[in-house]
Amino acid sequence: MQNLPATLTEWLSLLETMHPKAIDMGLDRVRQVKDRLGIRFDCPVIIVGGTNGKGSTCAMLESMLMHAGYRVGLYTSPHLLDFNERARVNGEPASDQALVEQFAAVEAQRGDVSLTYFEFTTLAILRLFAEAQLDAVILEVGLGGRLDAVNVVDADVAIVTSVDIDHTEYLGNTREEIGFEKAGIFRPGRAAICGDPVPPASLVDHANAIGADLWLFGRDFNYSGDKQQWNFGGRTQRRNSLGYPALRGANQLLNASAALAALEALRDRLPVGAQEVRNGLVMVELPGRFQVLPGRPSVILDVAHNPHAAATLAQNLNNMGFHPYTYAVFGAMQDKDIAGVVAQLKDIVDHWYLTDLPLPRAATAEQLKQALLDAGIVPSATPGSERTIETFDSPAAAFASARSRAGENDRIAVFGSFLTVAGVMEAKRSGKLSW
Repeated sequence: MQNLPATLTEWLSLLETMHPKAIDMGLDRVRQVKDRLGIRFDCPVIIVGGTNGKGSTCAMLESMLMHAGYRVGLYTSPHLLDFNERARVNGEPASDQALVEQFAAVEAQRGDVSLTYFEFTTLAILRLFAEAQLDAVILEVGLGGRLDAVNVVDADVAIVTSVDIDHTEYLGNTREEIGFEKAGIFRPGRAAICGDPVPPASLVDHANAIGADLWLFGRDFNYSGDKQQWNFGGRTQRRNSLGYPALRGANQLLNASAALAALEALRDRLPVGAQEVRNGLVMVELPGRFQVLPGRPSVILDVAHNPHAAATLAQNLNNMGFHPYTYAVFGAMQDKDIAGVVAQLKDIVDHWYLTDLPLPRAATAEQLKQALLDAGIVPSATPGSERTIETFDSPAAAFASARSRAGENDRIAVFGSFLTVAGVMEAKRSGKLSW
């Protein structure tokens, strides 16, 4: 390529068109370019996979390690508002210039190897971290595990947070098939942590077959607690009198326990004290994961886009206490189990505000409406007990309409695709929405 893009925006636009497939499973091409770039890490690397809970677990690990004074690199995907969110060094998103320099470096070494958007950007961020003199690197799996681009790095500790049905066209149709793909991030002789209380046999069998040091929830680590505080118990380490994580939701103690098990496995290389754990959990932040915004009506942002995550969202909404009406702003991809998501929430939501999303593979608002009708959600014509379904061309428009109708004691749940939550967040950031 002769004239390289000069800005991050130009680079990202180019990368979207460089490879014939958006997703092209396999590690050979990525490993080839990684070797040419000479990417290696002298610090511990933690890789986090799983159907749900990856982002929360990564955020808690980052927060606890940073409170312990370590210099931490965190790679996550997708982003909500800015691509830079994907690469954080010591809690700060990478600058445009730093990313542009790494993109140019990858381009200079890839030769005739074709890389997807995700593969190219993953390599660039790995190289950024390799040069940043870090004490710890945390990498979130994009999709699956075994064939995901981050798996070209050998993890010192690998975590699988949960295993459920999602991305079936790539990972399989059963928990056993998907569990095997997730377990692909495990390595012989290294800690392999599973936070799923009922791990698929395929995951356990693979870990044992390769000689990984398997940590299972309930056997090797666990938690207990009451309404005020909770305790973690690992193989040789206890953490008592912990405050609840700042991330709200029913599954966060499972995620926090997996993160603490990882720290126990790394205690000789990255010791973290009791107070640093407490501070890290209490001060962790992660937008879009059962994020309850201040003010009235209550606004909840949640990127729940599969039935497992939707069930957790439903449980969290039920735990919030009474609200006269619940409004939902919902957008999703066509390839998701939309019926499964709707089934978890149809008895909670009174008014549905369905939205188109700016991606070709997104379901249209009309398709979502049909899914609601198929689920037996019928708009009511009776005032006072009404149930409504409306369609909109953008998340911002859907939210604005819901906000205009909701009373101050009601709540609005914005959920589904990352693009649904991002559309509302971007409109708020740009001043087009207020609440």
